[in-house]
Amino acid sequence: MTVRVLPVRDDAVLVELADLDETLALAASLETNPLAGVVDVVPGARTLLITFRPSAALAERVAAEVRTRPLDAIDAGDAPLRRIPVRYNGEDLAEVAKQLGMTADEVVRRHTAAECTVAFVGFAPGFAYLTGGDPLLDVPRRSSPRTRIPAGSVALAGTYSGVYPRESPGGWRLIGTTDLPMWDLGRERPAFLEPGDRVRFDLVDASRATVTAASDSDHAVTEPVEAPSHPVAEPVESSRALEDSAPFDELRDPTVGLEVVSAGLQTVFQDLGRTGYTSMGVSASGALDPAALRAANRLVGNDSAEAALEVVVGGLQLRAHGPQVTAVAGAPVPLTVVRADGERRPAAFHSAIPLDDGDELHLGMASEGVRAYLAVRGGFAEEAVLGSLATDALSGVGPEPVATGRVLDVRAAAAGSIVATEAAPEHPLPRAGEETVLDIVLGPRTDWLTADAVETLTGQAWDVTPQSNRVGVRLSGTPVDRERTEELPSEGCVAGALQIPPNGQPVLFLADHPLTGGYPVIGAVVSDQVAIAGQLPVGARVRFRVRSPFAEIRDPLPSPATTADSPDSPDSPDSIGRDPR
Repeated sequence: MTVRVLPVRDDAVLVELADLDETLALAASLETNPLAGVVDVVPGARTLLITFRPSAALAERVAAEVRTRPLDAIDAGDAPLRRIPVRYNGEDLAEVAKQLGMTADEVVRRHTAAECTVAFVGFAPGFAYLTGGDPLLDVPRRSSPRTRIPAGSVALAGTYSGVYPRESPGGWRLIGTTDLPMWDLGRERPAFLEPGDRVRFDLVDASRATVTAASDSDHAVTEPVEAPSHPVAEPVESSRALEDSAPFDELRDPTVGLEVVSAGLQTVFQDLGRTGYTSMGVSASGALDPAALRAANRLVGNDSAEAALEVVVGGLQLRAHGPQVTAVAGAPVPLTVVRADGERRPAAFHSAIPLDDGDELHLGMASEGVRAYLAVRGGFAEEAVLGSLATDALSGVGPEPVATGRVLDVRAAAAGSIVATEAAPEHPLPRAGEETVLDIVLGPRTDWLTADAVETLTGQAWDVTPQSNRVGVRLSGTPVDRERTEELPSEGCVAGALQIPPNGQPVLFLADHPLTGGYPVIGAVVSDQVAIAGQLPVGARVRFRVRSPFAEIRDPLPSPATTADSPDSPDSPDSIGRDPR
């Protein structure tokens, strides 16, 4: 099969290969011999998502390079063998056996007899897609997926096996359970399974309870690769840091901090995200409006990458313990300082705000946009998780969401740090009832949709629904129809991707999107406008404008000058509409 390279975003491409072996071979080649400018590589079932810095690499150059890489199968013989003890008591085991025309005991025998390999990790941290099992254990996902699957559930989908690392929605067939944690931040290697590992399932309890398949009517339809259909604001589990620039206790000063009088609708810690953990299924997460986070930090004299509080809509109220300097940027909110004696005075948005001991800072409701960012001079003395304070709503990785009554510790400001003075950005943020236009790059699965799908997508203004969150913006309008209805093998996704689920209502992925997805993506918002998408309020309308049409990415044009008669000449009739880069 010829290697196809498809557009994903202005800084990402999707390499389509013949099978999983070629995918893993190319991923290994890029890890051993990295390509200049490449930021990250995310394997899928038969694709490789490659993100790059446009300042250091062009899509055409990336395409040309990957086509030269060897695609020989990797010898997994030296990979570590991981054993997973399983009680085969899953509620779908009887139904799986019935579908396959065998007994439940035969399903268990075949599942434990085969050695699997971790192909890739996606959907959630520690969720490994295992291949190489018994080929007869091939069952489709449930037609009515569950909204809640317990952590440790062992499951089948197609020819894949997997273990759910945490409670989540999902449509895989449950055949057993394990007590072995698939994800534990207390371990040196948090993910029990990583790409390339060999895996065996061991039967630990031969006496299985009677199993019955759950009724479809008991479960709402939710797809595990799709953004959750409800706002995600639940607390996440506390975890100890795996890496920090200094011992955590040294960062605390119990006499200074910010007490949370009211946490508002939702307030979480965010920074610029965590990188280097996609092999464990961990996405970058981070502030949805990075420019606003950087600005808030500059206004109080912090490093621009310092963590801040991301406040949804408004309503946050903080009380200073000791003198503090704060600033708020992003979605404009009215600010009020309440003195200890009850005196109230307005405070300036996008400016340093000094607070005396006992003063309170109240954030009103945003007049435009969704997310405001509050920074404090010195930064928050919070415990990092995988080197970052970003709170990932989908995976649960990161500090707990801010709760009323908690005192947030603050570090001392670095010597010589200077408070900045700068004007707020002049461009308005999206407003409810108003229309925002976002540019998109078509691909990689535009050809999975009907001929008029692009016109349907771009020819209307889509409504932003209340089911939107940090995972994705759910849109409502005239559905986008799919031409191909078969299941798409899981492949990597980017922030800004427009995923088309079966109902035809697009989901615009944001920072906490799953690493891989199984619905076709028609296009993606260009990288420098993804932050605008993160500021779309409920009730806003969004229209998409095509910046780059869908076409397979070819090798770059020859650098030597060509004649007008040459098919590679920019003046040649064959080059009309072609990007001359």
